[in-house]
Amino acid sequence: MTMTKPEEHTGLADLPEPDVKAGVIDLLERGGSVVVPVGIALYALLYLGIQQVYGIFNISPEQAGIDQATMFGRLVGTLILLVIAGALLAGVFVAAVWLLDKATLGHMSRLTRAVRVRPWAAATAGALWCGVSYWGFLGYLGLGEGVSMAGVVITAAVIGALAFLVPFRLLRRRPGGRAGMKIVVAAFTGIGLGFALMGQMESDAIAVAEKGRPASLLLSMVGFQDQWVVLNDRESGKVLRGGAEVLLLGEREGTYALYDCAHQETFRISMEATVLRQVTLEPERPGGYSCLKQEN
Repeated sequence: MTMTKPEEHTGLADLPEPDVKAGVIDLLERGGSVVVPVGIALYALLYLGIQQVYGIFNISPEQAGIDQATMFGRLVGTLILLVIAGALLAGVFVAAVWLLDKATLGHMSRLTRAVRVRPWAAATAGALWCGVSYWGFLGYLGLGEGVSMAGVVITAAVIGALAFLVPFRLLRRRPGGRAGMKIVVAAFTGIGLGFALMGQMESDAIAVAEKGRPASLLLSMVGFQDQWVVLNDRESGKVLRGGAEVLLLGEREGTYALYDCAHQETFRISMEATVLRQVTLEPERPGGYSCLKQEN
């Protein structure tokens, strides 16, 4: 008598493994709980950063012809570039941690697991991380200038202990609370990084407005147009503004929005009455260049 294996008789061998599916879904849920809050926080603060950049030139993005759809496309492109760069850094970090764990004969992974299972230790780590994320906000306000690394650590520890330590400890009691803590930490990570990028964007825009320096890589990533032109009157052919290069901020409703760096002023001029000459995108400037010298 021939015995048949149960899986051969019922066809269970062809069914997908439920553990594999559960593992994939769990991986997506864990990754989404981190990536989505970071992405939303970054998008919101980059949006505010663009408003601040054009505010330095005394106009709004809408007055430069940048509508919401255009701004959305630019910011999504910026987030994709940040994801690409972040993936490289994350890969290097994971490889370094793996090598360190191998070098310590697994002690590092055991230490990590020990911290995760101890509520106060996990809450302390999350609180300190959220405290560090506040440093981007403090730096944006100009409160971080000239502060030593010890001052940064002390400030982060105080903020984390006062604002996050006890709430995070309470969240560690239940699985839902632990997931909520992860979302909060991810959101504050995006907020801290976003404020740091905002401060850098504003600093780079000031360099363009005050000195006529080339736009930085960060400004180019968010879609700032570093395009300089020379204006001619269409009817008479006369060169306007003494032939000085002016920054083309955008166009809207039949007018150009321009910035004269030599005179530090923003003005609008009719497109029908003006000809743009010597259009230069991202011009190369010599070291120490300042557009204020053109006025002299």
